Amino acid sequence: MAGPQLHQYTVSEASSRRWLYVLHGIYGTGRNWASFARRLIAARPSWGAVLVDLRLHGHSPGFEPPHTLAACVHDLLGLSAALDRPVDAVLGHSFGGKLALMMAPAVTPSQTWVIDASPGRRSPGGGAARLLQTVRRYPGPFATRDDAVSTVEADGFASHVARWLATNLVLEGGEYRWRFDADQVEKLLADYFRRDLWDVIETPVPSSEIHVVRAAQSDVMSAGDVERLRAARVNGRVHVHELHGGHWLHVDNPDGLLALVRDHLG
Repeated sequence: MAGPQLHQYTVSEASSRRWLYVLHGIYGTGRNWASFARRLIAARPSWGAVLVDLRLHGHSPGFEPPHTLAACVHDLLGLSAALDRPVDAVLGHSFGGKLALMMAPAVTPSQTWVIDASPGRRSPGGGAARLLQTVRRYPGPFATRDDAVSTVEADGFASHVARWLATNLVLEGGEYRWRFDADQVEKLLADYFRRDLWDVIETPVPSSEIHVVRAAQSDVMSAGDVERLRAARVNGRVHVHELHGGHWLHVDNPDGLLALVRDHLG
C-alpha cells in the first residue's frame, strides 16, 4: 500500500513547462513562500513552482520513521512522480536548503538554490532547538492563538518569530494545540545537524549549478563556510551571493531575493 503523499501548493501559468520545487525551513510550510513564488512565476512564466509541506509540517502529517533528510528526499521523489512534474530546479531555505543539496544527486536539477544554510555538520542548538524546547515546555492547549504567541514571547523570542511559530497551531475542541510532534521533529533536526554535504558543493552533479545565498545579518553560515564556498567557485558551477537581511530573506529582503533568483533561473 502506498504511503502518505506530501501536501503541495502549485503556482503556475499556462506557459509553465519547467518546475521549481520550493522547500521551507523547519517549522515552516510551503505557503510561507507563496508571495515570493507568485512574483517569481509572474516574471518567469515558463516556470511553475511547487511549494511543498515537508513531512511532519503543515498538511503533511502521518509519515512513518525514520525522520531523516534521506526520507525527505524519498518523499519528494514520490511527489514529483505523482505530479508528473520533474524537479527541474530546487530552492530550499535553512533546513530546506540542506535538503535541496541532498536532492541534487538524485534528481540532477539544472539549478540548486541554498538560502542561508550551511552545507556542513553543526552542533545542535540555535534558534530552532530553542523553539523546540519552548514547544515542549508549553505544549498547550491554549485558549487563543494570542495566548500561544504571548507564551513564546515570554520565553525570549521576538514577536515576529512567535507569530510565525503560531502558524503551527491547530484548533481542536475549541482549544489550540501545536500541529507537530516535538519528538519527531527533533529527529529531523538531529539528522540535519549531523549531515555533511560539502561533497555536493565541491563536486556538483554534471550540468547543474549551485547558488548559495548568504544573509548578511545572519550567523547561520560561519566565516569558514564562506571561505570554503568561495574556494569552491573555481569549478565554475558554484555561485555565492550575499544579500542584506536576516535569516528569513524572503521576508527581510523579498525584492533582493526575487531579483537574484529571477535573473539567474534557467
